Amino acid sequence: MDENEERCNLEKTSKEKPLVITRIFDAPRKLVWKAWMEPEHVKHWWGPKDYSAPHISIDFRVGGSYLYCMRSPEGEDYWSTGVYQKIVEPERIVCTDSFSDEDGNVVPASHYEMPGDWPLKLLVTVTFEEHEDKTEMTLQHAGLPSEMVETTGIGWEQSFDKLAEHLASFEIG
Repeated sequence: MDENEERCNLEKTSKEKPLVITRIFDAPRKLVWKAWMEPEHVKHWWGPKDYSAPHISIDFRVGGSYLYCMRSPEGEDYWSTGVYQKIVEPERIVCTDSFSDEDGNVVPASHYEMPGDWPLKLLVTVTFEEHEDKTEMTLQHAGLPSEMVETTGIGWEQSFDKLAEHLASFEIG
């Protein structure tokens, strides 16, 4: 896919009504930010309840990429990748999001037998606002097929429950 095709795909994605989730975490913004940027922390909370994250690699810089593996309780692996498009520390992360294989090659959602008409690339924006010793985090996930918004939202909410538990368990280093 060339740059113009990618831009069109992302423009199409941005016109869809995104999934938006806002959570308040009982942790300072610096800590919540760190939980998103460091693999050793992401592995503790990535994925819905009862899923694990056996592989997390992050090149946390604009133009850098991530490669995550989410493992179901039945042992099925779901890989995802994306490229960081904007990073404003500690306020905002914007990245693409795609299904991938274990080598980071983008694959269609049908590779994982996901229903719906998924674009190859979605757009995720996460913002972090400090409120005294707490952090308001808002996630926008744009481009989801309408029939998958609710299921995806449940998955994110369960991940954020795990994130809240993890934030309570570690200190800023």
